Amino acid sequence: MAVLSNLNFPPPPLLRPTTTTRSRRSSLPLTITCNLLSPGTDKPPLSSLLSLPMLGEGLGKAGAAAFIAASIFFADPAIAFKGGGPYGAGVTRGQDLSGKDFSGKTLIKQDFKTSILRQANFKGAKLLGASFFDADLTGADLSDADLRAADFSLANVTKANLQNANLEGALATGNTSFRGSVIYGADFTDVPLRDDQREYLCKVADGVNPTTGNATKETLLCD
Repeated sequence: MAVLSNLNFPPPPLLRPTTTTRSRRSSLPLTITCNLLSPGTDKPPLSSLLSLPMLGEGLGKAGAAAFIAASIFFADPAIAFKGGGPYGAGVTRGQDLSGKDFSGKTLIKQDFKTSILRQANFKGAKLLGASFFDADLTGADLSDADLRAADFSLANVTKANLQNANLEGALATGNTSFRGSVIYGADFTDVPLRDDQREYLCKVADGVNPTTGNATKETLLCD
């Protein structure tokens, strides 16, 4: 530890400290608010709050070194945005976004887990790999949307508009419900559906998806 005492530990290149607070019991910072910067720009796309638990006296620079090393992980924007999509991790997850207009937007891998999205407008949106796990999409407009590989597990998709939507490879496990939804021209290729859901959808299925050219009934494997 004698070697460490002669070293300084500057913030990593992408980590810019803006606020520090100190404990009466220790000279180490307790909370550091940082801006995660994209390389070559001063505009922070995301602010991250990194917290260091209260530590007793005597931890010294060895503990600080460990903290700095750990913080480098958070400084990588690619990691910070993982699964969050263009709005950033957590912003659209677990939120009440009823009636919000997302029409035509590119929302690839966007995280809408457990969000309330009643009457939200996703018309024509690119939602490849987006997660609607346990979300409430009652009355939402998903017409013409690209929903390939989207996750609708446990989601409430009742009375939604899925006209001409492409759901190839989407997940619909658990208690996912499409009751009362418009599915004219929707493509359900390789979507795992419960038998009761498939039976119900086959009764109302009609049309051909304009993007894939697949008939809705065929993609549902209707008899």
